[in-house]
Amino acid sequence: MNRSVYFADKALLFTDAVPDGEWYAVAAESDGGVSRPKILNFLESHNSVAVVSVDPEAAFRSFASQFAWVEAAGGVVVDEAGRWLLIHRNGRWDLPKGHLEAGESIETCAAREVEEETGVRGEVVRPLCRTLHAYWFPKTGRWELKQTHWFELRATGPSALQPQTEEGIERVVWCTPAEAAEHVREAFPTIRRVAEAMIR
Repeated sequence: MNRSVYFADKALLFTDAVPDGEWYAVAAESDGGVSRPKILNFLESHNSVAVVSVDPEAAFRSFASQFAWVEAAGGVVVDEAGRWLLIHRNGRWDLPKGHLEAGESIETCAAREVEEETGVRGEVVRPLCRTLHAYWFPKTGRWELKQTHWFELRATGPSALQPQTEEGIERVVWCTPAEAAEHVREAFPTIRRVAEAMIR
């Protein structure tokens, strides 16, 4: 199984064959893994890096072990009119999501984070996809690899839109699917993947 990890707008793919397109391909190291510093170095000059290995899953696990693993959940809320709920955070269109709390189910986390970040209450309808993104987190002084579980949710009633400004959220808006598709064209790749899963 191929795995994609995103570093903001840049992509890292673990695969058993060199992919088509503009990928910078590197072979896994002799122990089957690949070092984080080496990948970060490649990503400075390439937008898409593919790690080619006879066992891509093992290469991914080796890479993931160099990060603090974080679980999160979020989703796309749909109202009675079929509109999608989007947020605008730190200058980009995004979807509500956040960290899993101890003892919480991933579905409960998705609904809680949506309500905290937007003011909208929703219930999970179906899973959409999972995404992986890696980043340096200054508060903890460590590299984190976050797996986000994404869901479609149904709005359970009218709610006042309340952006969680302390999380950098400037706006919360309802959009038609066509408007949402236009907005997410400039979003992070992980958000585009969720939008694609919604219309599959």
